[in-house]
Amino acid sequence: MKKKQDQPSIEVVPRIADIPAEAWDACANPDPALFNPFIAHGFLRALEDAGTVGGRSGWAPRHLVLREGQARITGCAPCYLKSHSQGEYVFDHSWADAYARAGGSYYPKLQIAVPFTPVPGRRLLVLPGPEAPEREALLAAGARTLVERNQLSGAHVTFLSEGEWDRLGDRHFLKRTAQQFHWNNAGYATFEDFLASLASRKRKAVRKERAEALSHGLAIEWVRGPEITEAHWDAFFAFYMDTGSRKWGRPYLNRRAFSLIGAATGERCLLMIARRGQTPIAGSLHMIGGDCLYGRYWGAVEHHPCLHFELCYYQAIEYAIQHKIARVEAGAQGEHKLARGYLPTATYSAHYITDPSLRRAIADYLERERAYVDAALEELGEYAPFRKSPDQV
Repeated sequence: MKKKQDQPSIEVVPRIADIPAEAWDACANPDPALFNPFIAHGFLRALEDAGTVGGRSGWAPRHLVLREGQARITGCAPCYLKSHSQGEYVFDHSWADAYARAGGSYYPKLQIAVPFTPVPGRRLLVLPGPEAPEREALLAAGARTLVERNQLSGAHVTFLSEGEWDRLGDRHFLKRTAQQFHWNNAGYATFEDFLASLASRKRKAVRKERAEALSHGLAIEWVRGPEITEAHWDAFFAFYMDTGSRKWGRPYLNRRAFSLIGAATGERCLLMIARRGQTPIAGSLHMIGGDCLYGRYWGAVEHHPCLHFELCYYQAIEYAIQHKIARVEAGAQGEHKLARGYLPTATYSAHYITDPSLRRAIADYLERERAYVDAALEELGEYAPFRKSPDQV
């Protein structure tokens, strides 16, 4: 995949540590106001250094790097050879099963994504400027070449931006949609201002849930950046393991990953810890982006009604209001978020499938699925908890 020195070339790099962080981050986050911590070099390296990616994890790094004159890096993409479909949050198990029944091998496949992280954002990371569209096209072509030369079943770009999704649709990628629920800050000065925007019944329900969550004398603290100690991470890892073991069977991250993520993300890392007296009993982990607060993990070692809603949704809204953050993204799925002020939002993925028969079957399925998602987004929007008019109580 190499070209002459004065021509663009694509390189496949098996360790992100071998890519200069400054060059990667210049492509990933050129605008601080739109900073996305999950595509930053430090976050992705933390996953590799902790061993949660690479080794026997089923996520083998194969990052794409675009170089131009004088070997300058002008684009990159977080890529992984996958031997399974776990940790992706865009579900293609049925595709794999169908292909296996037809005698095909769906794995390995190429995944262009942030491991274990259903956070929307750019995936074909290029320097801004008039050459950006051409650089993005070169990365997409590089992914296709990697698939074809290694006889992979396909390439899957998940939770990419809408613009990338549209452009990849013109480059022989199949287009898929899904939904999440995001909270938008309408310039609220306080949480009470937000509550005032809700219909009366919903407003009362939120107040009741918040009171119930803390009714046993629990207190919540926000701990950010260097204030987060190893003792905080020890407590949070216990929460994460308890919830993860019940929900997923095998949690994706190990204890070391949290320390490395905290060190890599610095001030952008935020823990919300619930304590009973001096004892930490639950917590949620968030990342602070340029214009967004991202909710990632939550866990608890004691059951308290509505504490999940408080730590993951209401505290996040409070923090966003206090710090004038434009929106909160609270993770994948979850129609229960709607009643708490989080509105349905489309997410996007793009899929390059090499086998023509499998491609036709998936294309037909996705056409029907997109229509369903569009209808669901419209219908769910009608159930938003906000007042329909200013004079509604």
